[in-house]
Amino acid sequence: DAMPRRDAVAWNAMLTAYARAGQPRATLALFAGMGTPDAFSLTAALSAAASLRCPHAGAQLHARLLRLGLRAPLPVGNALVAMYARCARADDAARAFREMRDRNALSWCSLLHAYVASGRMALARELFDEMPAGSISSVAWNTLLTGYSRSGNAEQCLLLFNEMRVSGLSCDDATLCILIDACMELRYPSTGVAVHKIVVQSGWNAIPEVNNSLISFYSKFSLLDHAVKIFESMVSRTVVSWNSLIDAYTRLGHIEQAAALFQSAPETNAISWTSMIGGFARNGCADDALALFVKMLAHEHICPDDFTFGAVLHACATAASLASGRMIHACAFQSGFASYLYVANSLMDMYAKCGDVEGAGNVFQAVLQKDSVSWNTMLFGFAINGWAKEAFAVYERMLSHDVCPNEVTFTGLLTACSHSGLLEQGRTFFESMVSVHGLKPTPEHLACVLDMYARSGNIAKAIEMLDQYSESIHTHSSDMHESLLSAYSSVHLDARIGRKVGCSMVSTEPVRDTGYVMLSNLLCTTGQWKEAEGVRRAMTEHGVKKSPGCSWIHVKGAAKVFVSGGQELYLSDGICDIIQLLDGEMRNSMCSGA
Repeated sequence: DAMPRRDAVAWNAMLTAYARAGQPRATLALFAGMGTPDAFSLTAALSAAASLRCPHAGAQLHARLLRLGLRAPLPVGNALVAMYARCARADDAARAFREMRDRNALSWCSLLHAYVASGRMALARELFDEMPAGSISSVAWNTLLTGYSRSGNAEQCLLLFNEMRVSGLSCDDATLCILIDACMELRYPSTGVAVHKIVVQSGWNAIPEVNNSLISFYSKFSLLDHAVKIFESMVSRTVVSWNSLIDAYTRLGHIEQAAALFQSAPETNAISWTSMIGGFARNGCADDALALFVKMLAHEHICPDDFTFGAVLHACATAASLASGRMIHACAFQSGFASYLYVANSLMDMYAKCGDVEGAGNVFQAVLQKDSVSWNTMLFGFAINGWAKEAFAVYERMLSHDVCPNEVTFTGLLTACSHSGLLEQGRTFFESMVSVHGLKPTPEHLACVLDMYARSGNIAKAIEMLDQYSESIHTHSSDMHESLLSAYSSVHLDARIGRKVGCSMVSTEPVRDTGYVMLSNLLCTTGQWKEAEGVRRAMTEHGVKKSPGCSWIHVKGAAKVFVSGGQELYLSDGICDIIQLLDGEMRNSMCSGA
């Protein structure tokens, strides 16, 4: 800025410095004030547009270099293809690639990346097979492997890895990380364990990035001991290493160990805090999640992002804490994240689960580019609050906007029908889900349909459907029986069928209290007191205890929990005194009024 005269070398030095320092906006701002750029200037500007994934800015730069006649240099052509690739504009990248006079390995790899980023794996494979022998490097192999891994095609990813080894090219740390991530999509961990052996044999087990992937892999399959062993054996740990193990603990329900690890971590970032907040929310510790979020706001160098707001809003939704949710909404609005789609969807979910359907609707209306999650969240919000007509209206609008319904959509519709007693409407939705949209019924769908049949008194049809889909809901059969028995109205009570369902629940899960309690209550309702006593005795013999009823209220920002049969001794005396005082005042008022 202090230079009286600046030449192209000075401009290019600053542009390159900003680009390499990871400041793409500053790069483009500086480029805008430049006079006539040259090939080096345009290369730096295209790199900045690629970092921002801004195809509009990239297209403007493309037009400018055409006007200046700077399309021919190889670095400019490569930067142009790479820019369109980073923006997932495969057709534009292919057009720029075809117009290049000269090409090198980077040119081919950039176009390959464009196809992979756009999810066009068939074209990516064709291009890979056409690449000159000298252009097929480990980068090309890893790019294609990444494409198969991210598209959920783990088998093809592993087959390609075998091709890579047969070709004589050795794998590197990036290759192994891609393979481990692909193995996380498989049903069983055996293949991932085999990749782990390759990691050890090839000597890449000292690389932190590979170990981080292995920690995530083992936690995905609930093999926490293996994940901890890898973490403890690491000579060099990064913040990602700590985050991976924290996430493993939270996902497997070990929230105390996760909190201790979080406290002992030498370095944390926004991901660490978000993982911990999300872990608290998932494990029923909503107050701890909110408290940690408040600490994060007070942190000097770490700021929440859209994923952080999503995690803490999930905590508010879980605890049905509308006041806290509104405060988080204000924070998100103030920090500019309220307009992010992920945050907006989380806000809708929070408002709906806290009973503020109008608040959810206001957020929904403000979202300009709605995705399927937005539509499903709003539909489900109406459904769980008993607004069936509104849920159906959202479904109609969804179809009119050419948004394809999925399993979640029909779960919401069936829930709306179940809560409102709309049996015929529910049957119509269920049939169209299978016959029109080709979706396979899930346990959630069947639970809603069973609930509708049971509440309408058509228990025989509910049992018939339960038997029809017995194979697909085998692992959820106890939940299905519970849904059926809980919806079983005393008006339509058939003791024989009800007893059969209850006995099935007890035999399926003898250590769970729900079957015993429901069966005992059913027997008591029909006057079979001795049989009910026998069920209670069997429950005691199996060491099963009934979970106490629980409710809570929020007072001055803190949740006060009340458990059936429990007493807080330090408060009970004072409460009893107040009740006696109120009783006396009420009696005096009645006497004086008489």
